Amino acid sequence: MQAYLLVGTGGAIGAMGRYGFSVLVGHFWRTSFPLATLMINVLGSLAMGLLVGYLARTLPPLQNELRLFVAVGVLGGFTTFSAFSLDAITLIERGQWGHAIVYALLSVITSITALFLGLLVMRLTA
Repeated sequence: MQAYLLVGTGGAIGAMGRYGFSVLVGHFWRTSFPLATLMINVLGSLAMGLLVGYLARTLPPLQNELRLFVAVGVLGGFTTFSAFSLDAITLIERGQWGHAIVYALLSVITSITALFLGLLVMRLTA
């Protein structure tokens, strides 16, 4: 139960941070390019790398709780791209380059295709 509270609380904070950051970026840069999303994905991935590197090097007493709250919760709510990036790098660090490339390509292509299909179904049934 504690794990769910850590993830849920962190996720709410991350989602609010994502929204706030998007509003802030939109205030300063008016563009049709999804700049805020790109910046969020890059910042979230950088933060995930810093966090995982820190946890791997220091082994703090509350490592699992920090991972659940910050990595899964806050960063997961801020951007799921950071989790995707961590999975890809983990495969690369294990020497599984082929799996990493397939994972990255499949994730991007099938996710975009699935979103397109979902939109198509809803538009056809409207």
